[in-house]
Order: sequence, then structure tokens, then C-alpha cells
Amino acid sequence: MGLNGGPNFKFNEATSFVIDCETQEEIDLYWNNLTSNGGEEGNCGWLKDKFGLSWQVVPTVLPKLLSNSEKTQCVMQAFMKMKKFDIAALENT
Repeated sequence: MGLNGGPNFKFNEATSFVIDCETQEEIDLYWNNLTSNGGEEGNCGWLKDKFGLSWQVVPTVLPKLLSNSEKTQCVMQAFMKMKKFDIAALENT
């Protein structure tokens, strides 16, 4: 449940929901639905829905990719340039 505090209390990134996605299709589905009708894309898998609530749509494979010390920097550089995560692009870095 969420409570709308009226115009004096706005949503911000201090509160966000994380959606862990196994596939690119899941990422695309959540991303497209949450950014439609007035939502806005952010960087690195973040977005705001039409109500201004922040979401992180993240591939479940990301921690594994970041744990590979030989690829960590490349993976980080790749996802820092992304808005919506692209699993194939991350895996191919």
C-alpha cells in the first residue's frame, strides 16, 4: 500500500521498488508498461512511473556479471550508459 501525502510530500528516489528480471522480455514488459502514460526513463535501469514512483528494473544476471573481476569495469561502463538494461549487451562486454 502507498499513501499519497498530497502536494507537500512528493515521491523521490529515496523510496523505490526493484523488479528482478530473468529475461530481456521481462525487462521490456515492465519497462514499457511503467514508462507508458507519463512515466519517464532514468539511467541504469531506473525509471519513474506516471505517479512519480521510482522503480529499478534489473536483470538477475547482473550480480554474476559484476562478480567477474576481469569484466567488472567493462560491465559497469556498459550499464552506466544504458537506460533500460540490455542483457545481451552486458553479457557480451
